[in-house]
Amino acid sequence: MRTSKLIFGLLAVLASGALLAAGADMGQVEKQATNWTAIAMFGVFVAGTMFITKWAASKTKSAADFYTAGGGITGFQNGLAIAGDYMSAASFLGISAAVMANGYDGLIYAIGFLVGWPIITFLMAERLRNLGKFTFADVAGYRFQQTPIRAFAASGTLVVVAFYLIAQMVGAGQLIKLLFGLEYWMAVVIVGALMMVYVLFGGMTATTWVQIIKAVLLLCGASFMAFMVLIKFGFSPEAMFAKAVEIKTGLALKDAKLIEEAAKTGKDIAVLAAAKGDSIMGPGSFVKDPISAISFGMALMFGTAGLPHILMRFFTVPDAKEARKSVGWATVWIGYFYILTFIIGFGAITFVLTDPTFLDAKGVLKGGGNMAAIHLANAVGGNVFLGFISAVAFATILAVVAGLTLSGASAVSHDLYATVFKKGNADSAAELRVSRITTIVLGVIAVVLGIAFEKQNIAFMVSLAFAIAASANFPVLFMSVLWKDCTTKGAVIGGFLGLIASVALTVVSPSVWEVTLGNPKGSAWFPYTSPCLFSMTIGFVGIWLFSILDRSANAQQERADFAAQLIRSETGIGASGASGH
Repeated sequence: MRTSKLIFGLLAVLASGALLAAGADMGQVEKQATNWTAIAMFGVFVAGTMFITKWAASKTKSAADFYTAGGGITGFQNGLAIAGDYMSAASFLGISAAVMANGYDGLIYAIGFLVGWPIITFLMAERLRNLGKFTFADVAGYRFQQTPIRAFAASGTLVVVAFYLIAQMVGAGQLIKLLFGLEYWMAVVIVGALMMVYVLFGGMTATTWVQIIKAVLLLCGASFMAFMVLIKFGFSPEAMFAKAVEIKTGLALKDAKLIEEAAKTGKDIAVLAAAKGDSIMGPGSFVKDPISAISFGMALMFGTAGLPHILMRFFTVPDAKEARKSVGWATVWIGYFYILTFIIGFGAITFVLTDPTFLDAKGVLKGGGNMAAIHLANAVGGNVFLGFISAVAFATILAVVAGLTLSGASAVSHDLYATVFKKGNADSAAELRVSRITTIVLGVIAVVLGIAFEKQNIAFMVSLAFAIAASANFPVLFMSVLWKDCTTKGAVIGGFLGLIASVALTVVSPSVWEVTLGNPKGSAWFPYTSPCLFSMTIGFVGIWLFSILDRSANAQQERADFAAQLIRSETGIGASGASGH
C-alpha cells in the first residue's frame, strides 16, 4: 500500500509540475506549442503504465523478479518486448528524420540495426539463456575469474547505457517541448523522473509489459502513417520518390549556401539544385567515404549483440527454446517497422517540408529535425492522431529508458556489488537496495547528459552507443563463448582496450569534438563518422594477443573448462529453468 501511494504521489507531483510549467510558459510560446489532445493521451498512457507498475511492484519480491521478471515471460511476449526495446526514439524519430534529411543514406540505420539480429539468432540467443542468470557478465565470465571480468562488464555496460540514454532523453525532451510548450530542460527532467518511478517500483515485469503495449501501439501507428502516405501516391513508391526529389530540388533553389556557391563558381543554380534534389536517391549525402560506411555499418551490425539491455531480455524467458523464439518474433516486428520508417521519412519530405504550418520563421522544422515523424502524424491524421503518435513516441522513449536503466542498475548491483565486493554473499534485499540507488544516480546522469546533447540527431547518438558495444562487449562475449583459448587476462585487457579506444575516438570525432564541444570545424583528431572499424579490431586483437601470451595456471584451467561450458551452452543441461533438449 505504501509503495502504491508513493508511486501515485510522485505521479501527481510530476503532472502538476508539468501543467504549472506549461501554463507559466504559455505566454512565451506559440499557441500551437501546447497540444491538449496529446497531453490528454499522455495522461491516459502514463496513468495506464502506472497501474502496470503498481501491479508489477506487488510481484517484485526478489532480485530475480526485479531483473528478469522471474524468468516467466513467453517467447512471443519477449519478442514483442525486445522489439519494443529496440524500436526506440532513435528508430522511430531518428531514422525517419535521417531519411527526411539524407534520403537513401538514412536507410543505412535501418539496414544496420536489422542485420545484427541474425548474429544474435545463430550465435548468441541460445547460449546466453543457457549460460546466464541476470546479466551478460554471467555469460562472459562463466569460466573466468569473477572480479576482473565483472569489473570490465559493468564498465562496458555503464558506458553503453550512458550514450544510449542521451539519445532517448534528447528525443523525449524535444517531443515534450514541442507539445507541452515547456522549456527543453524541464521536459528532460520530467522524463527522467517518470522513468525512475517505473524502474524503482516495477522492475523488469513493469518494463516488459510497458514495452509490449508500446510495441503494439507503435506498430499500429506507424502502419497507419505509412498507409496514409502511400495512398496519396496510389501506393506507388516511385511516385513518392519522384515527388520527394522535386520538393528537395525546389528547396535547394532557395538555399542560401547553394546560391552563394553558384555565384562563386559561375555554375547554373538550376543544375546545382537538380543535383542536390537527385542526391537523396543515392549514397553520399550522409556517409561520405567507404571507411566511414564500413565502420558505421559494423557498429550497427555487431553493436546489437553487445547491447546490455537487449542481452538482458534473454534471461526473462524460461529456456533456450523460448529465447530462440524471442529472436524470431523480434526480427519479424523490427524488420517490418524499419520498412515503415523509410516510407515515413520520405512521407515527411512530401507532406511536412512543403507545409508552412510545420516550419518556423527561418523555414526550419519546429521542434528540430528529430520531430519529422510527429509533424507527419499531424499532416496525415490531424490533431487526434498527432496526440496518439506523440503519446506512443513518449511511451517508446520511456520504455527504452527504463530497460536501459535496469541493465545499468543490474551491472552495478549484481556484477559489482554482489559478485565483486560481496564475493557472492550479498542477500537479495541488499542487492535490490543497491540497484534502486543506482537507478536514481543513472536517472540524474541521463538528465544532465540529455540537456548537454540537445542539438544532436538521436539516431546518430545511438550509433555511437552501438560502436562502443561492438568494440567492448561483443568481442568479449563472442570470444569467451566460442574460442577455447580465451582467458580472463585476454578478455579483460582486450575488452578494456576496445572500450577505451571506442570512447576516445568518439570524443575526438567531428560529431562530438566539433558539434557538441564547439571546437572549430576541421579540428577533430579522428576524421571518420564511427570509430568501430578501428576500435573493434583493437578489441579483438587485444583479446587474442593477451590470451595467447597468458601462460598462467589460471589460464590453463580456463582453457580446460571450455568443454564443460560448450556442453552447457549447446544443450542447456544445468541451466536454471532448462531441462535440456
